[in-house]
Amino acid sequence: MNKKRSLYPAFNAILLVGISLLMLIPFLNILAGSFSNGQAILQGKVTIFPVQFTLDNYVAVLKNAAIWKAFAVTVWITVCGTFMSLLFTSTMGYSLSKSHLKGRNIMIIMVIITMIFPAPLIPTYLVVKGYGMLDSLSALIIPGLVSAFNLVIMISFFKGIPDALSEAATIDGCDEFRTFWKIILPVSLPSLTTVGLFYAVGYWNSYMSAIMYLRNPNLYTLQVKLRQLIVESDAGSSASGMLMSIEGIKMATIIIATVPILLIYPLIQKHFIQGAMIGSVKG
Repeated sequence: MNKKRSLYPAFNAILLVGISLLMLIPFLNILAGSFSNGQAILQGKVTIFPVQFTLDNYVAVLKNAAIWKAFAVTVWITVCGTFMSLLFTSTMGYSLSKSHLKGRNIMIIMVIITMIFPAPLIPTYLVVKGYGMLDSLSALIIPGLVSAFNLVIMISFFKGIPDALSEAATIDGCDEFRTFWKIILPVSLPSLTTVGLFYAVGYWNSYMSAIMYLRNPNLYTLQVKLRQLIVESDAGSSASGMLMSIEGIKMATIIIATVPILLIYPLIQKHFIQGAMIGSVKG
């Protein structure tokens, strides 16, 4: 029995490393292709290392001024949207975590219903149009301001905070509002970081909402602009009849759209791991 227990950590480590490599290899292949010559990609020579190293793929993407404008729009949406979503989700989650709140169970049931039966596309579009948000960046933020899944996470976390903490703040003269901002939010940093990362990834990858609600090209997000660049490159390549693969350009666009949001994780890894164990706090 002891021998089996001693073999389990080694087996578990090998299994996890193998799974990690399986997920990492496709990304390395795309990264290598983004730095490789188009013909080398067409001939299938690129694996996880660049072949005929070149920066032309990135130059073709980044020389377009519209890409930088779309990048700025996406950063603005991600920063503002994440902040507003965290504000509304945390305040609503804190309120619904209080068992003495009248109508609390009904509101929680309504939230859960939206997780089981999400709003259809056409009614959502009509609501956005009815409030005059079409062709504005608010259409990319307000409709998804509060995620039911993230709200449930916040409710679970706030319920795990000992009541003695709030009671001590009340004895010291803090009202409910001040207790929330000065006491509850600072100890909720792991939960806020986890939920904030979920929101940030969603806003950064916003594509369908931009396609549906935006008509002004100056408001397009990075994902939409990169997609347009790929389509235009496809059309230009076929029209000219040149033997030039645009696969490298496609891979470069994927890296450009993916790496910025990946760089955030190492900065918040500590808090993210703690937030992943939401519910472990006991009162």
